[in-house]
Amino acid sequence: MLLFYGKLLYHFLYQYQHETENRRQENIPGRGGASFFMIGLIGGSGLHEIPGFKVNERRAVETPYGLPSDEFMIGELSGRTVAFLPRHSYNIPPHKVNYRANIRGFKELGAERVIAVSAVGGINNSLRPGDIVLLNQLIDFTKSRVNTFYDGDDVVHVDFTEPYCPELRESFIRASESGGIKLLNAGTYICVEGPRLETASEIGFFSSMSADVVGMTGMPEAVLARESELCYVALSVVTNLAAGISPVKLTAKEVVETMNRSTEVVKTLLSGAIGLVPQRRDCPCGEALKDAGM
Repeated sequence: MLLFYGKLLYHFLYQYQHETENRRQENIPGRGGASFFMIGLIGGSGLHEIPGFKVNERRAVETPYGLPSDEFMIGELSGRTVAFLPRHSYNIPPHKVNYRANIRGFKELGAERVIAVSAVGGINNSLRPGDIVLLNQLIDFTKSRVNTFYDGDDVVHVDFTEPYCPELRESFIRASESGGIKLLNAGTYICVEGPRLETASEIGFFSSMSADVVGMTGMPEAVLARESELCYVALSVVTNLAAGISPVKLTAKEVVETMNRSTEVVKTLLSGAIGLVPQRRDCPCGEALKDAGM
C-alpha cells in the first residue's frame, strides 16, 4: 500500500513539475513565442569560441548548485539561437567542473538540447589525430564526482541504455553527409577521472572493453542532461593517440594544437547540424523522468 501511494505521489509530482516547467519556459524573456527554441553548446579543451557565432549577449546564471563554468554567450548560429558555454573557462580542470550547475544553467535559459564538444585520446587503432567521432555509447570510470541531481530523499533511476539523443545524432549524420565531412558516426567513450593522463595498461584494459576514445568530461555531463530531460549529443575530436599507442610523450600542448587545427571543420559540422535540428522534439529524452521514480 505504501509503495502504491509512493508511486502515485511521484507521478503527481512529475506531472506538476512538467506543467510548472512549461509555464516557466513560456515566461523566459526573449523567447518570442512558441516558435522560439534554444540549443545549448558546450565547448571543450581548445574550443573557447566558435567562428561565425554572433554573440548578442553574455548572461550569468545562478543555480541551486552554484555557478556554471562561465557566463553563457547567447547569439545566433545557422539562424538558430545558441547558448555557448566553455566547459573549462579559465583552466578549470575536468574533475572540478561544476557539471550540475552547467546543465542546470542551460535548463534555466530554456534550452531543450545540448551539444557537447570534447577533446579525446584515440584508443581504436583506426583513429588518427583530427578524426571526429559522433559518440553512441559511454563507459563511466569517474570516481569522485557528483553524478546525479537526485541525491536527497527522491529515488530516481533514469534509463541510460542509449546515452545520446538519437534525433540530435541524426542531425549530425545528415550534416556530415551533405557537407562531405568525414565523421565516424559511432564510438564508445570511456570517461576517466583525471587530471592525470592514463597509463598504457589502463588503455590496454579500456581497449579490451571495446572503448574507442578516452576523455575526462563526458560524465556526469551526459546523465545530468538525461535527468534534466534535455536532449544531449557528444562530438569528440581525437587530439592524440592514447598512452601506449602514441610513440611519443603525451602533452597538453598537442591537445590544444590539434583542436585548433580542427576548429574550422568542427564549426562547419556544428553549423550544418544545428541548422537541421527540428524545432519539435520527437525523441524520448523529454520524458526521461516518467516512470523513473521509486
